[in-house]
Amino acid sequence: MTLPPNFSRAVDLSSLGKPPVEISETLPGVEVTAENLTADFLEFSHTKPVIVMCWSPRIAESVTTLEDLGALHAQDGDMWVFGHVNIETQPQVAKALQTKSLPYAIAFIAGQMVPLFEQPHPREQIRLVIDKVLELAAQQGIGSAPVEKIEPEEEEALDALETGEYEIAQAAYKKLLSRKPGDTFALLGLAQTELLIRTKNLNPEVVRAVALAGPHDIEAQINCADIEIMSAEVDSAFERLIRCVRETTGDERKRVKDHLVSLFALVDPADPRLIQARSALANALF
Repeated sequence: MTLPPNFSRAVDLSSLGKPPVEISETLPGVEVTAENLTADFLEFSHTKPVIVMCWSPRIAESVTTLEDLGALHAQDGDMWVFGHVNIETQPQVAKALQTKSLPYAIAFIAGQMVPLFEQPHPREQIRLVIDKVLELAAQQGIGSAPVEKIEPEEEEALDALETGEYEIAQAAYKKLLSRKPGDTFALLGLAQTELLIRTKNLNPEVVRAVALAGPHDIEAQINCADIEIMSAEVDSAFERLIRCVRETTGDERKRVKDHLVSLFALVDPADPRLIQARSALANALF
């Protein structure tokens, strides 16, 4: 079992000129050292996934991430092993793990190192990363895959959607977001539900005809874009509203732009059509 290269070379701490931030006396997880990295953590990774985070008491964002990972580890019980590396007291370990910026997190699965992230993220996004690690490890016969958890508000929303009670679903998602701001699934669910509310009384053929007859009718173009998104005509919807952004000013332009951004939330962030549309919107605005 081998360590990453440059294990014997220390991390340059010359840039860490800030005073330490206040931290809890009891840190979550187990401190990783040059002695236990191979003997313990890499060995653990053959029976459970291991997540190791590099941090510094002089970088507040890394302290926050350390606390977030500790809270998530506590939620998961013993599903994974959590270790932390203070790069000021363990510079050799930090260098061995190829630390370039903080906070920096990696996973070990069956002795193999998997980089996770090297910048701050909200706790909800870190939760998704950990779940992916657990899934990947379980596919290799190590540990258990995460059990899908559903929030009570999300369950309420899904039940309402099944019966066509879209306004109840909308309220449930908003309630969840008030409790968990930025929750990825709630944001997506709310965007999908509001699209259903906007289009439930629209006749697609009539909407398309009105939009064709009135190319400068903002309401008609927005309605048609919604119908196109419902019909998986993503390119057409985006192109329609980007054209409207180019042709409008003031409040009308803001209304079209805001609506287009709301439609962006319904498309996979990695979708090339979305990436292209974001660039086109930026060009249209500036």
